Amino acid sequence: MSAMTSGSRPVSVVVPAHNEAAGIGRLLDLLASGQPEDRVEVIVSCNGCTDDTATIARTFPGVVVVEIAQASKRLAMQAADEVARHGVRAYLDADVTVSRHDVLTLVDALHDRTIATAPERRLVLDASSWVVRWYYDVWQRLPQVRDGLFGRGLIVLSPEGYERVHGLPLVMSDDLAISEAFGSEERRVVPGTVAVIEAPRGVRDLLRRRIRIATGNSQLDDLGMRSAEARTSTSDLVHIASGSPRLVVRVAVFAAVSLAGRVLARRRIKRADYTTWLRDESSRR
Repeated sequence: MSAMTSGSRPVSVVVPAHNEAAGIGRLLDLLASGQPEDRVEVIVSCNGCTDDTATIARTFPGVVVVEIAQASKRLAMQAADEVARHGVRAYLDADVTVSRHDVLTLVDALHDRTIATAPERRLVLDASSWVVRWYYDVWQRLPQVRDGLFGRGLIVLSPEGYERVHGLPLVMSDDLAISEAFGSEERRVVPGTVAVIEAPRGVRDLLRRRIRIATGNSQLDDLGMRSAEARTSTSDLVHIASGSPRLVVRVAVFAAVSLAGRVLARRRIKRADYTTWLRDESSRR
């Protein structure tokens, strides 16, 4: 059987949002307009917001707004799931830009065996420092980064895919946990669909992300939810460095930043602090 009546299945797009007033309107402009109108339900799940995110979201006709007091992405996703009308779910970060057309393309790519899809990523690095650019030059070449669904800002799940992940533990690295819940034959990055992601601007901003990632990875390791294939190995870095002389120094920069992130995350890991969200504000300017 092909795409399970693709072209007709509706989708509930869940957008967890914590103080995203600066950019939520831009995203909703892309999502909340277009045809066919009855295929896309957009739910903005405001969590712990102290700005005008909810007010702005309510100005868009048809957009459902949910509000919870706690600043928690996963709790925001759960709150939105309680009111979502459609079995197919898309979980979309509020600071990512993606078109309505691409969301529907990802829905249509779901099949009996492909129960989770995600777009290709386009990192915007124009305003980033050379350290950040070099870091991401290596990061994007890692096999798990190329093939996994994480780090793209958008994951689309079939009803079967949703049933598999909705009971997962509350974890910091939710997108990696979702990606790891599916085998390579069950998930697919769909060519031609694109999520645009603003990269950090400076090293301090990048380290905030790396601390959060290292902390989240440690939590997944403790829970047995991260496979060996999802880890960066020395052989991965050696393989990348051997591809070009210019990559040798960039791999060294990548390794140094990654190590610094792990070292700086030790205190949080020791305290089992898996709720404090170190957010990169530079990419939201």
